[in-house]
Amino acid sequence: MDSRVSAPESEIQNPKSKIGFPRPSHLVPRTFAVLGVLLLLSCLPSRIAVKPGTGIIHGQVAPGFEEVAAEFERNFTERGEYDAACCVYLRGEKVVDLWGGYRDMRTRAPWEENTLVPVFSVTKGMASMCLALCHSRGWLDFDLPVAFYWPEFGSSGKADITVRELLGHQAGLPCLDVPLRMKDLEDFDSLAVILARQKPLWEPGTRHGYHAATLGLYMNELLRRLDPAHRTLGRFFQDEIARPLGIEFYIGLPREVPDERVADIVMLNPVKVALSMPWRLTSGFLCRRSLIYRSTMIPVDAGLDDARLRTVEQPSADGIGEVRAIARAYSEFATGGQTLGLSRRTLAELEGPPVEPGQGPLDAVLGDSAYYRLGFFKPGPSPAFGSSEAAFGVSGLGGSTGFADPDRQVGFAYAPIRLGYRLSDDPRLKALQDVVYRCIARVEDADAGPAPAEE
Repeated sequence: MDSRVSAPESEIQNPKSKIGFPRPSHLVPRTFAVLGVLLLLSCLPSRIAVKPGTGIIHGQVAPGFEEVAAEFERNFTERGEYDAACCVYLRGEKVVDLWGGYRDMRTRAPWEENTLVPVFSVTKGMASMCLALCHSRGWLDFDLPVAFYWPEFGSSGKADITVRELLGHQAGLPCLDVPLRMKDLEDFDSLAVILARQKPLWEPGTRHGYHAATLGLYMNELLRRLDPAHRTLGRFFQDEIARPLGIEFYIGLPREVPDERVADIVMLNPVKVALSMPWRLTSGFLCRRSLIYRSTMIPVDAGLDDARLRTVEQPSADGIGEVRAIARAYSEFATGGQTLGLSRRTLAELEGPPVEPGQGPLDAVLGDSAYYRLGFFKPGPSPAFGSSEAAFGVSGLGGSTGFADPDRQVGFAYAPIRLGYRLSDDPRLKALQDVVYRCIARVEDADAGPAPAEE
């Protein structure tokens, strides 16, 4: 076995084994016992009904995009939505800015225009923008080894892992041997030592597997080495992206931001999760040895709704901000990046095709095909977004998403606080994407004018 690989062959198995997922027969008794308990929990009320015309939807749309507002309301009246926001930019102009429902279901506090929302893995896309900006400034070469910038990273068989492989989830580092706690995430120097010592689980570059929690940690330390001022990724994002664009999005929420501005996430119904996910994912989450379980248990002493996570700089999943901020940032990347000084070379890199590892697109952690490039998702059969392969973005737990579509010059963002149950193509999100592109097509047709008459 390659010296860079530390996991035993019994754990890696073959591409169709989904790496480390337990055999179903081992989990049947446990699964039915757990589901029996969860079934009782699922009987608790989980949503409220929203009637049309109740004034719960707010915001504005540009002429030609009225259908988006109607579809957004249908999410509330027909698809179980009761708290969300959606924003769309076209050619650098905001054409959709909608919000509605409650930011706090317990108190029925309304979602306000400036409500901030946790967006989970959508944070990875915002973090990846920081490294793209470093590339434009000449600080970063995607094809150089990570160890060129961060020498300690080269230990434990990682000397040849390139930045491109790391950002493409190909480095074999989806989980850590050392259990991380909240205090570890706040000590960047000590965390860097832990990250550098980790051995890859597979030969880097041969396959990819979603680095759900670790990718942002590695990106943060890499950026600290790239930046002449040695800023953290959260600080760099504020200084170099949020402030120039005039947006409010945080990777590490400042303590002075009032709690009442932040939407409270409505957690997933466990039974619906179990019934909606593929069997191998469900069984994987029930087994502490599986990669899907190990890769998401960071930190081990805080759950998804733990308020302490809001202030920690975890660029994998702890971003909080206005949904319009996500759309504005992606709009900048979709329209040439002049405000941020993005180079055409950098944008061409992001717009390129997904980088498939040697063993194909099957994700070793998720157990399904996935398409990645430089920290972003790329369009595939699922998730499908944008109008061409040039699009790039990231989806988060429960349905939140943000993406850039350079071919149509679109920046799109959506986030709910009632988390959905699909890994991709959430029906609420899909309905909004579809209607947005129908409206864009009509606007483009109107701009083009009538076809010339035939002689």
